Amino acid sequence: MVELGLGYLSMDRATPTLSAGELQRLRLATQLRSGLFGVVYVLDEPSAGLHPADTEALLAVLARLRAAGNSVFVVEHHLDVVRRADWVVDVGPGAGEHGGRVLYSGPPAELASVEESATAAFLFDESPGPARDVREPRGWLTVGPVTRHNLREVTAAFPLGAFTAVTGVSGSGKSTLVGELTGDLEDVERLVRVDQRPIGRTPRSNLATYTGLFDVVRKVFAGTEEARARGYGVGRFSFNVAGGRCETCQGEGFVSVELLFLPSTYAPCPDCGGARYNPETLEVTYRGRSIAEVLDLTVEAAADFFADAPGAARSLGTLLDVGLGYLRLGQPATELSGGEAQRIKLASELQRGRRGHTLYLLDEPTTGLHPADVEVLTERLHGLVDAGHTVVVVEHDMTVVAGADWVIDLGPGGGDRGGRIVAAGPPRQVARAEGSATAPYLARVMP
Repeated sequence: MVELGLGYLSMDRATPTLSAGELQRLRLATQLRSGLFGVVYVLDEPSAGLHPADTEALLAVLARLRAAGNSVFVVEHHLDVVRRADWVVDVGPGAGEHGGRVLYSGPPAELASVEESATAAFLFDESPGPARDVREPRGWLTVGPVTRHNLREVTAAFPLGAFTAVTGVSGSGKSTLVGELTGDLEDVERLVRVDQRPIGRTPRSNLATYTGLFDVVRKVFAGTEEARARGYGVGRFSFNVAGGRCETCQGEGFVSVELLFLPSTYAPCPDCGGARYNPETLEVTYRGRSIAEVLDLTVEAAADFFADAPGAARSLGTLLDVGLGYLRLGQPATELSGGEAQRIKLASELQRGRRGHTLYLLDEPTTGLHPADVEVLTERLHGLVDAGHTVVVVEHDMTVVAGADWVIDLGPGGGDRGGRIVAAGPPRQVARAEGSATAPYLARVMP
């Protein structure tokens, strides 16, 4: 566990309090002690939420598993992990309906010749991105002294009207420090915290319902001539209440099937075929589509379909801005990743309009994102700062940190070996800081 960077965890630490990355590394630790060989290990983004120094330790462990005669398959966005692979399978070229094809399968070096690959552009071009002008703060927000978990009398200053990245190895106290940015904040009119918790725990919650877009869609359908002639109101087009929904599945779109000697499974509803609505409701169309067909549209397609519907156009536009054009409007919340959930929350906040000076707090917003998606999200966050707001992110992606106005680096280690500010200042200054685990990795990507 120490080798995997988990030495800071206490032995009585409750597992529900562990992050997904910590749990995954704990499982790896058990496998290292097993001494098995001929095993296929499948890991879904093992580097998620890890500092580059922790990723190095992870790579060493994966190499040991391979050397012991095992096969290791990883779904991964971290380019250093991809570069260490013996074989790469690249899928794309885009997301959702624009993806789903294997573009390349072979040694990493030959991926460079695949023009369609979005991964190749980042994998083989390691030159730093363009330098950003560091913004001058229009004030400071001082937090502390904070004594909580491994933080002991820590005081930090965050620049207002700027983009701040909080860095450090896993367990250094980053989230704890940023968590203290709450309550009555002078000079800040609104505080918005955007995390990766699910936007819903049942299939009834989806992209459209969470963002409020579903309300607009139902009003559009209720306003059609056919709906008015039949006396259908807005409630008729909800799959959560009786009237317009399919009663066989009660608007779920699927039913539970009991199997003999096997666990029950789910299958499309035999009456509505997964549409969620009864036949009478589906007879009402808007521009030739039923409400079930509209919910099956991607955000990108829906943006064109509802181009002249003001309420819908704004919601869809913000979803496009954060790189979620490939998601379907009715896609269940249970199918969304943590990174997708976080971007949906951000888009929902942006569509409300930004009143006054807002402080945005994001915990590892790039987790689970391809470098191309990271670029899109980062530009959107910088746009918030350009509009006069303040953005603070807990972040491990050094390309994002290099583009920040201010960096607060905690450490030097995790747990009892962390909990203090090692360096604070513009990225170029922090990249030269002695005793910082972040500095050498940040220096590599500085323009």
